[in-house]
Amino acid sequence: MSNAPISDTFAQQLQQMRAELIAQIRAQRGGKVGRAEAALDPHEVQSGDWAQVDGERDLAQALDERETAALRAIDDALQRIADGRYGLCVDCGVEIPTARLHASPTTLRCIDCQTRYERAHPTATPSL
Repeated sequence: MSNAPISDTFAQQLQQMRAELIAQIRAQRGGKVGRAEAALDPHEVQSGDWAQVDGERDLAQALDERETAALRAIDDALQRIADGRYGLCVDCGVEIPTARLHASPTTLRCIDCQTRYERAHPTATPSL
């Protein structure tokens, strides 16, 4: 996508998404202690609550992985903007419609290629 003002708009949107996600992560973690570490606090575990703690730890790990993937997708989109490749499908090279980018600014593929990708990789996480 060669239109610099449009890329600038998306760069601002992505920077805002990144800042909000980082703020959300910090708020959820309550400072420097991660959710998983807090879930393992032995003072918080009553007798018989280990199954709940294990479930909370597993949920925290899944959330951490999702948040990490979201941050990576945002950073990758910002890098594509810097490289002049933002808005181009990574599979076919066609320009991704602006409406799709507004709906999902980290998207990698046009609709047709995303559909083919999801059919070929049914367990893959959809484009963020």
